[in-house]
Amino acid sequence: MQEPLDLSKIDGILSLYRGEKGALIPVLQEAQNLYGYLPEEVLRRISRELRVPLAKIYGVITFYAQFYLTPRGKHVIKSCQGTACHVRGAKGVLDSLCRELGVEPGGTTRDLNFSLETVACVGTCFLAPVIMIDADYYGKLTPKRAVDALKKYSPDGKKDEA
Repeated sequence: MQEPLDLSKIDGILSLYRGEKGALIPVLQEAQNLYGYLPEEVLRRISRELRVPLAKIYGVITFYAQFYLTPRGKHVIKSCQGTACHVRGAKGVLDSLCRELGVEPGGTTRDLNFSLETVACVGTCFLAPVIMIDADYYGKLTPKRAVDALKKYSPDGKKDEA
């Protein structure tokens, strides 16, 4: 059973923005920073306090890729699928990460330690193939080196047990 959310955190943010036009996106950004994603209870509170229909809020959230409706991992892995990475083996790197973590792209490990995403380009083509883990870049990867990079971010310093 999941712990109840502490909605007092969002109440403080809402009090700062109440009555402001155009407050929805900044409130959503701050709420996501607080909770790591946008839980339904938080969205209902935002809807009520900002007097914005819940349907409109969902429209905004689903339009912008930066917002998440499900919990995200503590560490976000971005696997570059750009042209340079593609021709240098990005698919093998991604496949090895999927196998190791037990998730598909867009997924999060059960322990909420890792989320795996694909991105069009991370801008480091000279290092292809590349992944980012949080703000750290790992380049010239093989499937094994990509999996080895995860160890630094695993709770026990070993491979993640998804």
